[in-house]
Amino acid sequence: DHGIVMEAVKQNGCALEYASDRLQDDHDIVMEAVKQDGCALQFASGRLQDDHGIVMEAVKKYGRALEYASDRLKDDHGIVMVAVKEDGYALEYASD
Repeated sequence: DHGIVMEAVKQNGCALEYASDRLQDDHDIVMEAVKQDGCALQFASGRLQDDHGIVMEAVKKYGRALEYASDRLKDDHGIVMVAVKEDGYALEYASD
């Protein structure tokens, strides 16, 4: 199960959508998914949407992934800067 999902997200990060809740909360799997496609952050558990390293990796690849970050991280200056550098429209998802 873990190995199959890991291989799937390495090829297509958004395959995370079809993983079990347990694997959507697995740090290693989610990290691989967002490295492949930052948009995969939307399928991560709430706990991992609040993980600084995972969110940073996601917004490096796809700035608009900021939309799926926790409110706390939408207010993180470093994450917002990286997201906006990747895609200026990401500013829409930053905290006010």
